[in-house]
Amino acid sequence: MNSSVIDFLATEARLGAHNYEPIGVVLSRGEGVWVWDTEGNRYLDCLSAYSAVNQGHCHPKILAAMVEQARRLTLTSRAFHNDQLAWFYEEIAALTGSHKVLPMNSGAEAVESAIKSVRKWGYEVKGVPDGQAEIIVCADNFHGRTLGIVGFSTDPETRTHFGPFAPGFRIIRFGDAAALEEAITQNTVAFLVEPIQGEAGVIIPPAGYFTKVRELCTANNVMLVLDEIQTGLGRTGKLLAEQHEGIEADVTLLGKALSGGFYPVSAVLSNNDVLGTLRPGQHGSTFGGNPLACAVARASMRVLVEEGMIENAARQGARFLEGLKDIRANTIREVRGRGLMLAVELHPEAGRARRYCEVLQGKGILAKDTHEHTIRIAPPLVITSDEVDWALERIATTLTQDFS
Repeated sequence: MNSSVIDFLATEARLGAHNYEPIGVVLSRGEGVWVWDTEGNRYLDCLSAYSAVNQGHCHPKILAAMVEQARRLTLTSRAFHNDQLAWFYEEIAALTGSHKVLPMNSGAEAVESAIKSVRKWGYEVKGVPDGQAEIIVCADNFHGRTLGIVGFSTDPETRTHFGPFAPGFRIIRFGDAAALEEAITQNTVAFLVEPIQGEAGVIIPPAGYFTKVRELCTANNVMLVLDEIQTGLGRTGKLLAEQHEGIEADVTLLGKALSGGFYPVSAVLSNNDVLGTLRPGQHGSTFGGNPLACAVARASMRVLVEEGMIENAARQGARFLEGLKDIRANTIREVRGRGLMLAVELHPEAGRARRYCEVLQGKGILAKDTHEHTIRIAPPLVITSDEVDWALERIATTLTQDFS
């Protein structure tokens, strides 16, 4: 590392809260699937900012939309209408088949908004006694970092010394439809779940799980809330991960790639019953639905479809997954994935996944460890076959490397 890189890291360590443990690289530029550090080294981005840059870094059409809108009008608050919001509603509803849209900023804000909305629906439509609404969630979930959300996390690191927490949540095993059926009561208003558990290590439920979940929620008048903040907008090779089992959620949460990496944008998508209970003054956000966010989101959705990124994710994801499974290394416990949402889980005796990520950095690949022994691999959806093969070659040599 040169002195400038050391200065960057030292300043962060001195002045910043130590709530992250990033890989030791200082990035300064990005284009497509590639990023460059301050020393001019190029890396294949295999994290995509946790799926926020599905469309690739600095996509020129999204950039153009952002610059054009920034010259005209950036923020009005929802005290007034703006000329981008209605178009955003029309386009995201047409793309996803939704009936109502609530625009917010971050993914966690979308989750909190959904929790408030389904509780309100439960009291005013389903008839749950006031203060008794229950939401079922899954163990090893990740829905964000706000106080309300970490209260129903099962990860001790996110919970310890942050309580007391709000009641009203029941935790069950992920991928177990029988556990859901047993947990539902007359006061259950929603089941909040990720189609694939991303932060837990790309955990994919058994085939047929969500078909059964949909049946149970319908039969018991429970809102199925799918957190598609990481899985949505093409990441798994479909527009939404729910499409792999041909179901429809009652409430869908989108974020991250909804802005193509340019600006915080999220959305709660719902049927009329849930979001239809909200009245003026009962929920809001200063920046939610602002014209700059809407213009960026419109361009981000448009390029996903027009440039065939979703179909490319399916093709290249299958190629990547097959290539990872072909690696013969004693370090590998399991390879799993759907589309370009992939993971390599290592045997515990192979050591922490982080050291493999650090070796990959030296080979020109940026990936990130999760849950000690898992390497997440999630490049932008614009990756090519040649780039997949280039990455596989370097991943294979890293996973077969002797660290003893």
